[in-house]
Amino acid sequence: MRVSGFTFVKNATQLFIPAKEAIASVLPLVDEFVVALGKGDANDQTRAEIESLRDPKIRIIETEWDLANYPKNTVFARETDKAKEACTGDWLVYIQCDEAIHEKYHETIRAAMERHHDDSEVEGLLFNYVHFWGDFDHYHDGHTWYRREVRIIRNDPKIHSWKDAQSFRYYDGNFDYSYEAYQSKEGNRKLNVVALRADVYHYGYVRPPHLMSAKRRSNSRSYHGDQKSEELLKDLPAAFDYGPMQHIPKFEGTHPAVMKDWLSKFDWADQLQWSGSVNPERLKHKHERTKYRLITWFERNVVGHPIMQFENFNILRKDRG
Repeated sequence: MRVSGFTFVKNATQLFIPAKEAIASVLPLVDEFVVALGKGDANDQTRAEIESLRDPKIRIIETEWDLANYPKNTVFARETDKAKEACTGDWLVYIQCDEAIHEKYHETIRAAMERHHDDSEVEGLLFNYVHFWGDFDHYHDGHTWYRREVRIIRNDPKIHSWKDAQSFRYYDGNFDYSYEAYQSKEGNRKLNVVALRADVYHYGYVRPPHLMSAKRRSNSRSYHGDQKSEELLKDLPAAFDYGPMQHIPKFEGTHPAVMKDWLSKFDWADQLQWSGSVNPERLKHKHERTKYRLITWFERNVVGHPIMQFENFNILRKDRG
């Protein structure tokens, strides 16, 4: 059994993206790791960060993001596919560069790949998610946050990244790599997956407030284009407002060992709101809105599981490991 890892990234050093740590978190699981490295800004040091790992498993392919032909963040899916198609493994471990996998799950993951290697019905492996917010000690698990996602897939040419690259789909016919193909719900289906007892830690919302605003601008440009993005975000404050932290669940676990140095970068505690109410001068975050707070309460205290959530996979069964 051969295993590849893959990801895409650019401008990680400007946008506080732990690309090196994300890659390092899965290197023990893979025989090779492919990075689709987009052409960044003039001062982008992402390549140097990745190369500092000094691991011969890592292979970097240089790319250029085609925002004109891939709007609405489908450029993320296109870049993901570029990395995927350079992989040679039987299983492919996908990690986005603001994610990491704790080493305590490595044995479980490796065993699952071996166990399901010869079962062609299993097209992917499903992970639980922990979404950190504001700092490294708080996380979201409410209704507005996706609870699970596919992060290991078979190396099948009919499997492609989908929409904004959060997940994957199996395409029945010829795939033409167009924006429309990445957006389409026709001619494709959800992957059949086995659910693992393993988490992906998502750090995309743990940034200094000014860099969180910069990341929002970057994502808006790749979704809407420069002109519309500037119109939409003309009133975006220079510093992102995470809102009151006191009601956000506390994280009681440990972080992946590879994140140790990254965690030490936390120096914006005095810019967070530790108590009080939502600033009435800004739009509420989705998880702050009354409707979603009520749904989250109902999920946690009445039914004990998520309701009315779209999930882009079909679960065959839970992994027995």
